[in-house]
Amino acid sequence: MDSKVRLVAILTSLTLILAVLLLVLLGNGDRPSDSKSGAGQKATGENSSAQTPGVQYVNGQIGENLSAFLTDETFFDQEVNPALEAVLDDSNRLSIVTTSVEKDLRVQIVDSDGIPVTGECFFVKLEGLGEYKDLDKDGVIYIGDLDAGEYYVELLPKEGYKVPLKPTRIRVKDKVEYLAIEDISLLLKTEADIDAQAEDSGVREALTDADKTEMKELQMPTGKSRVGIDVSRWNEQIDWDKVKNAGVEFAIIRAGYRGSVTGSLVVDNCFEQNMKGAANSNIPVGVYFFTQAVNEVEAVEEASAVLSLIREYELEFPVFIDTEGAGGNGRADKLDAQTRTLVCEAFCRTIENAGYRAGVYASRNWYNNNLITKNLEQQYFIWLAEYRSTPLYQGYYQMWQYTSKGVIDGIEGNVDIDIYYE
Repeated sequence: MDSKVRLVAILTSLTLILAVLLLVLLGNGDRPSDSKSGAGQKATGENSSAQTPGVQYVNGQIGENLSAFLTDETFFDQEVNPALEAVLDDSNRLSIVTTSVEKDLRVQIVDSDGIPVTGECFFVKLEGLGEYKDLDKDGVIYIGDLDAGEYYVELLPKEGYKVPLKPTRIRVKDKVEYLAIEDISLLLKTEADIDAQAEDSGVREALTDADKTEMKELQMPTGKSRVGIDVSRWNEQIDWDKVKNAGVEFAIIRAGYRGSVTGSLVVDNCFEQNMKGAANSNIPVGVYFFTQAVNEVEAVEEASAVLSLIREYELEFPVFIDTEGAGGNGRADKLDAQTRTLVCEAFCRTIENAGYRAGVYASRNWYNNNLITKNLEQQYFIWLAEYRSTPLYQGYYQMWQYTSKGVIDGIEGNVDIDIYYE
């Protein structure tokens, strides 16, 4: 709740309290007075001696306008009104944000500005199940293997912080709904927050399938194809005007990745500048996300992360899940083909339910050995990576990454080049 909304809520509460007090006082004023005893006259006389000349008093109230404080220029001045200052003091005030994808619960501890609070060991209590601890002090407590239904979750007191007075009622979902998770942006990290060298460890499976026929030049487009590139932070600074003039007709830009060690959701360091640079040079774009999801729940998280990042941009090309290995030690490297396929489907369904086209990126060997491709190619956009003059892949695909060693004016070093078939 931002400060403006909170202030309106406080003022509304004050108005209601004043209204109740006025009704009570008006009710007391209707009672018959003892005119014979003169006691009522004496009391009135005593009050009158303390009243300010020219001010209308009604049953002990000053005037009849309960909203008069709104016209008092000093009412909202916290230096003049210390009581208001105490009410509005949000320092160290905490709240929780809860989400559930499938029989799980994620509790995020945030400050008054909605920013996750890290570096502290918080505890939450789930009614009937006990207490759970933020072990890694990242402001997030994940609870899995829950029965579907309603629960009450309470953020336990923490010295130096103000916690909610009442538990929060939440609903744990029974099944994945393939819908974007609200407030997923709270989980997004920058590369400054992590060990990028360890986490961003994807290995190009297509390199093992390359041969001496690999084409490295930008191919000429035909009436039924377009040529483009895909880029990430590894391509560093890009001169998009030069890229456009070189003949590039589209770009697929990496939005981010899931860390192969910790599983953190990380925004590509060059995502924003690449999206804006391509747009300024009138180059149509799509995006991709390198996955290390180990189940459907995490795939929905990854799709939600992408959706939160592309909200302000216009996409002409699909949103891809990039499924590759991470050197054999990645958290998702040992997935079986069925689970990995479910991950890709969950990502794509979540993207499409948000109104975008979705697709899968993988090498020929990855499609053949690590995915159940028939479950994907009839529903989603297939982007093949195979570095040879003519692909050996026998499946259906709409885009082909034919080299990782392309040379394009405006980009230092090698770049991936792709052909899109219309």
